[in-house]
Amino acid sequence: MQPLNGTYYCKMDSKGRIMLPAELRKQLSDLQMTDFVLKRAVFHDNLEMHPKNEWDKLMEKLNKLNRFKKKNIDFLTRFLAGVRNVNIDSTGRLQIPKDLVNAAELKKEVVIASAINILQIWDKDSYEAFLQESAQDFSGLAEEVMGDIDFDDE
Repeated sequence: MQPLNGTYYCKMDSKGRIMLPAELRKQLSDLQMTDFVLKRAVFHDNLEMHPKNEWDKLMEKLNKLNRFKKKNIDFLTRFLAGVRNVNIDSTGRLQIPKDLVNAAELKKEVVIASAINILQIWDKDSYEAFLQESAQDFSGLAEEVMGDIDFDDE
């Protein structure tokens, strides 16, 4: 899958609808993405929007977990809590269910940020606070995560 790109600042109305920016809608259209799965993120108070085909690949892998191990069932229950199938309507709006709006503490101003093959949906203040608090540690994190990757290897 071609990666998604960009960070977009948007407004959410009182019904939980976000008008996606034209640039993002074009990207999704070019990639023929119309159906998505929306879920709570694992590590932060934000949401993840997975293209349906990518979600299906992930579900195939998770379906291989042994369901006679309690930790696997506990993980699946938490990981799949609040999962919803969503799509972008004909006017370019995304409807976020109320329980997910509450879970991510989304307010009027939101940020949609690409994360390679998914989109993250954050409350604007939470997103900016996360970037601010992680700014000091980013160089160390970058070295730890990316330092051993051989980028010349294809």
